Amino acid sequence: QVQLVESGGGSVQPGGSHSLSCTLSGSILSFAGMGWHRQAPGKTRELVAVITSGGSTVYADSVKGRFTISRDPDKNTAYLQLNSLKPEDTAVYYCNAVDIVTPDGSSHRQIWGQGTLVTVSL
Repeated sequence: QVQLVESGGGSVQPGGSHSLSCTLSGSILSFAGMGWHRQAPGKTRELVAVITSGGSTVYADSVKGRFTISRDPDKNTAYLQLNSLKPEDTAVYYCNAVDIVTPDGSSHRQIWGQGTLVTVSL
């Protein structure tokens, strides 16, 4: 069974740093990319950062220069390093993976992790 497992949520003070990880588990032949989204209380889910299988990255303007997405292709894992955190970064962070192909030829357009809460406060 293909699934995403996230870890690393927690509390941090403003100006601090934190890191999240997301592993795509199961029998995977290929996938197009992985990304992080977040949903703050009372707001819609928004894109934070994505990384393609080729290593290209895209960031939301609100996190450019503060967050870094990276990957370990051998582990099918994506990481999100969060620096210079602000209270407005408080949200549930969701990982997703797109265009996943498994060895039996089946495909998944998009799957999501369960979400992990990051709280930025004094």
